[in-house]
Amino acid sequence: MRQEQELPPVARRAVHAASGKRLGAAHPRQEGPTDLRLVPPALAAWATAALALHAAPGLLTGVVVTCLVVAGGLLLRRRVGRGERGRWGGRDRGPAVERPRPRVPVAAVLLCVAAAAASAGLHGADLRRGPVPGLARQSAWVSAEVEVTSDPRLTRPRVTGNRLAPASVLLNAQVRGVEVTPGARTVTRTPVLVIVDAEWGAGREWLKLLPSTRVRVTGRLAPAAVGGDRIAAVLRIRDQPVPEVVGEPSGAQRFAGRLRQGLREATDGLPADARALLPGLVVGDTSRITPELDEAFKETDLAHTLAVSGSNLTIILALLLGPPGLAQRSERRGLAPRLGIPLRATAVLGGALTLGFVVVCRPDPSVLRAAACGAVALLALATGRRRSLIPALATAVLLLVLYDPWLARSYGFLLSVLATGALLTLAPRWSAALQRRRVPPRLAEALAAAGAAQALCAPVVAVLSARVSLVAVPCNLLAEFAIAPATVLGFAALAAAPVAMPVAKALAWGASWPAGWIADVARTGAALPGAGVDWPGSWSGAALLALVTVGVVVAGRRLLRHPWLCAACGVLLALAVVQPPPLTRVITGWPPPGWRLAMCDVGQGDATVLAAGEGTGVVVDAGPDPRLVDRCLRDLGITRIPLVVLTHFHADHVAGLPGVLRGRAVGAVETTGFEEPSDQAEFVRRQAAARGIPVRHALAGEQRRTGDLSWQVLWPPPRPAPAPEGPNDASVALLVRSGGLRMLLLGDLEPPAQQALLRSPAAAVLGGVDVLKVAHHGSAYQDPDLIRRAAPRLALISCGADNAYGHPAPSTVAALRDGGAAVLRTDLDGAMAVVGAGAELRVARD
Repeated sequence: MRQEQELPPVARRAVHAASGKRLGAAHPRQEGPTDLRLVPPALAAWATAALALHAAPGLLTGVVVTCLVVAGGLLLRRRVGRGERGRWGGRDRGPAVERPRPRVPVAAVLLCVAAAAASAGLHGADLRRGPVPGLARQSAWVSAEVEVTSDPRLTRPRVTGNRLAPASVLLNAQVRGVEVTPGARTVTRTPVLVIVDAEWGAGREWLKLLPSTRVRVTGRLAPAAVGGDRIAAVLRIRDQPVPEVVGEPSGAQRFAGRLRQGLREATDGLPADARALLPGLVVGDTSRITPELDEAFKETDLAHTLAVSGSNLTIILALLLGPPGLAQRSERRGLAPRLGIPLRATAVLGGALTLGFVVVCRPDPSVLRAAACGAVALLALATGRRRSLIPALATAVLLLVLYDPWLARSYGFLLSVLATGALLTLAPRWSAALQRRRVPPRLAEALAAAGAAQALCAPVVAVLSARVSLVAVPCNLLAEFAIAPATVLGFAALAAAPVAMPVAKALAWGASWPAGWIADVARTGAALPGAGVDWPGSWSGAALLALVTVGVVVAGRRLLRHPWLCAACGVLLALAVVQPPPLTRVITGWPPPGWRLAMCDVGQGDATVLAAGEGTGVVVDAGPDPRLVDRCLRDLGITRIPLVVLTHFHADHVAGLPGVLRGRAVGAVETTGFEEPSDQAEFVRRQAAARGIPVRHALAGEQRRTGDLSWQVLWPPPRPAPAPEGPNDASVALLVRSGGLRMLLLGDLEPPAQQALLRSPAAAVLGGVDVLKVAHHGSAYQDPDLIRRAAPRLALISCGADNAYGHPAPSTVAALRDGGAAVLRTDLDGAMAVVGAGAELRVARD
């Protein structure tokens, strides 16, 4: 075999000079075969760090000592052994009298295992050191001084029962001093998660805190989840709306904070999507991302664009060094050689950019991984030696898990490494295969990169989301060409904001066009009926998806030989994603032709749809989860909603409103006049106002019609009626007529209001209904006289499986059946649609 030799420095400089004259030229001996020697040690260190963080100190000590002893023995034996002439990984220069045993590679793996175990043991000990863990087990109230170590983030409000729990401000911090009794202060250094309860609009002062700020707080400690993240306890703060700052942030953090704030100011005048998205694309600032937009990015697997990763740093360094795809052919591409910047000065400048990138974007796992890979590549550039990107990635993984073993348990870090590995290993081969089949080179590279990253990352994403996106590859392809200009212009605006805000605003305006395009791609992809399929959210589900992916790849290689068959498969996939309503109805039978009322399966909540023409429906209540009601409306083919009726403001009826409004033309929102709970009423007004939708109150006696659908409001009565006993008794009750059917929807009315309804003028129209939407999820609090008066033929109950309230009550179900009604419930029967009338009345299930 012909021997490859390292070029001497003079020859190497000549090659660099030649490549600078003719871009793209490369000396054939600049690159050698892929070097995989660092991969086993990096993987061993990664696995050891992940397993050792919560291991007993004695066990870790034994592992470290054993590995060191065995590795030392292997190295000594190799040194004194005979017949081993070649170095580890080198080439034998003499006669091959005896093939050496792989002692040095094994010793290297053992040394990395020992180092990872020692590092993980030291980091894990931080969680057990000091008084905080013991105080957390006692749920003690403490006064503490904490140092903020991350950007504060605002969580979404969550539905608990029929209420919307307030949002919280979360921030990672280190307890630097703690007092249980006044004057008895203990100095410590313990990582905790701080949770600050924040109502709507509150917590803004907490969100302004910068990392390294010291704050004095008073709250209750609680134990952290067993085997969780790098926190020893949870510190919950309830009655401190404004933080008490006792130590200012560091100069670097203040500088980074000014840059980030400048970018936010530069984007203030942009359209809503660009204003929210641009800071996220540039520096990972997602504070303006709405839950709806965030959900769209997750549905289309574009969420990685909002988490600063290696792609951001790659784009910036590509301006300096040149396109990454050409790095192995020439080191002199990009802006630096055109400006005459020497080779080593280019590496120094790139290192400064990398350091600034980490400071401004915060040292998150993906940022650190990107910076580490960039540092290794820059080191190779500065020395002028051959480099391979696989060793760079392995080196980055090894150094990072030794420096911070908690990264070994980070899903973000895992996804980042998998995506990078896919781009370095699978993507070039797939691109070459596509180009051999006459696919244009740039399109082949884009398809290969998106497909390879999706193939390796999809199993992990399925574990996190319990869902597989079918639109991830096309959405990533459509967004890819807009990410680079948005990022470059965004970073330019970030740099210009402190010195020339008008220039920054102009740059941000230029970046708003590609940023808006990315948001439109995410929204459009997420709105497709077949955008994704549910998948088991476990590691067994991930393994199954990996097997399916391998099968698809193997089948795809064969399909590429048959263009017409590829086109047919593409058409079938497009139909599965778009799901045209006529075709879907023929295949699945849902929704059934001529349906009049559909009850969505939204868990413990209510969401009902009244058919009002092709693609049109009146929605009564929105359920607790935007995703579930949105999916139901997509399955029904509803794109136009003349009216949304929210019977009352409990969260299990209104929290899903963003899902109803997502991508649909909505005429108006109608609610009860009793606006309690006030925070949820404000939530409804804010959602409607953001889309320019009017909100009005429903009153008894109101009658409306759209197409063949008409309805009459039966409750609540107009003022001056007695105040209801609570939100449930203020529910909007409707009598609906459609295609000969009479349907009674009672919201969550309880016996006092039900009895008052029987005494009202509306009682005259209550008798002999065809369909009853049973009040309050079939609870035991029902008026038997109302059930007898309504005498429904069909009773529908919306409730969640195994709910904590025991809905529906057996007594209510028995009373309905005794009255001659057929009882169906979403927890057992799923989504239901009522079809026909008279003797032909029937129910279809999804």
